[in-house]
Amino acid sequence: MTKIVNHWIGGKTAEGASGTYGPVTNPATGEVTTKVAFASVEEVDAAVAAAKEAFRTWGQSSLAQRTSILFRFRALLDAHRDEIAALITAEHGKVHSDALGEVARGLEIVDLACGITVQLKGELSTQVASRVDVASIRQPLGVVAGITPFNFPAMVPMWMFPLAIACGNTFVLKPSEKDPSAAVRLAELLAEAGLPEGVFNVVHGDKVAVDRLLEHPDVKAVSFVGSTPIARYIHTTASANGKRVQALGGAKNHMLVLPDADLDAAADAAVSAAYGSAGERCMAISAVVAVGAIGDELVEKIRERAEKIKIGPGDDPTSEMGPLITATHRDKVASYVAGAADEGAEVVLDGTGHTVDGFENGHWIGISLLDKVPTTAKAYQDEIFGPVLCVLRAETYEEALDIVNASPFGNGTAIFTRDGGAARRFQLEVEAGMVGVNVPIPVPVGYHSFGGWKDSLFGDHHIYGNDGTHFYTRGKVVTTRWPDPADAPSGVDLGFPRNH
Repeated sequence: MTKIVNHWIGGKTAEGASGTYGPVTNPATGEVTTKVAFASVEEVDAAVAAAKEAFRTWGQSSLAQRTSILFRFRALLDAHRDEIAALITAEHGKVHSDALGEVARGLEIVDLACGITVQLKGELSTQVASRVDVASIRQPLGVVAGITPFNFPAMVPMWMFPLAIACGNTFVLKPSEKDPSAAVRLAELLAEAGLPEGVFNVVHGDKVAVDRLLEHPDVKAVSFVGSTPIARYIHTTASANGKRVQALGGAKNHMLVLPDADLDAAADAAVSAAYGSAGERCMAISAVVAVGAIGDELVEKIRERAEKIKIGPGDDPTSEMGPLITATHRDKVASYVAGAADEGAEVVLDGTGHTVDGFENGHWIGISLLDKVPTTAKAYQDEIFGPVLCVLRAETYEEALDIVNASPFGNGTAIFTRDGGAARRFQLEVEAGMVGVNVPIPVPVGYHSFGGWKDSLFGDHHIYGNDGTHFYTRGKVVTTRWPDPADAPSGVDLGFPRNH
């Protein structure tokens, strides 16, 4: 029987009332294994109403109550990490070890949320004037929403909701309809941890559900991770409806390799960062810029390593790379490789047409490596989101830097070198939000913030870390005077108030 994934509203499963369902496939087999309910406007309204009602008490709850629930949730999440990873593998296709890594990175943000008491400490200045004190405090917004992508169905939601609810907000999550099961399991674990009904809700669906969240007057803020065109739409629409927005968009992450770099280490890093999770990562390295005369040697080392990658089902322990999320996406990725030579690139490895014995209907594509790619080629300009690595050539560091900074994307970047001066210069001069020095995927730890520049971020706040706490709260300043009973009446004074 086909599994059905329903909404989670008010602390319990809510069967789809709209009667509309979407298919969820196992990418390794191409088989539809699950149906997911698509929310109507009325169902989104019900989730927001449940969250609004829950905020009446949750927003006034003690920090001790919130953190104790989050500590219990963290323990449950740790105990069920294999189960959640298996759900991710079954619906996304990534290998089990990669799915476990995703859960572990989500746990980092839960850890941060468990320590929210430090993040929410206010400030107090005493005696700013005679018997006058001034305090700055931060308070929750109310109902907030998260709209998350298919490539990290557990981690990206956990970049959002643990901090949001730790700050006293209530949350409505709209996960990707392509792999929805992990989100519902997280909701069940939160309920088991003692989270009150309505504090965390999940609605599935398509543009109908998204647009209603963006327009709903009771939703105060929206967090989003996805492609740049949708991020721009989310930011424009939600802002027009008076909401606070953080919308993280697409990427074309570059890795500069200078002539003095350890080429074996650089090749290892390039292969790992380009082809991990079949390239379906917003922090994947998709463009290597080889500087000077090292290009041919570096490309050969990358080719040698890439050819050895074992492609297969994610639940096979010997697999290193799984399938792509859908057949449609697989065909789109393949089209970039098919057209690369006509646009001036040299096709070193062509992964199109790859199949896996016994799983011929899966959404398979092999490893592709393109060399001497011109910046005018679509394979370079677009975010491919698949296992295709472009290698560009540059004569100097300055030329390589210009290539990176000319890109409309500015999510993450990396430099491989033994020269500390060059590395320091790069981290100051490159136009990107996250920089790695001999680190190919510079995703920050939980207590720093994640976010890009240019077309990779719309909004003023990065996600999680201090930026996350500030995004999910708003400031208030309280000025207090407690007169001494012996003070004489001060009388009326229409002049502008002064501190003295």
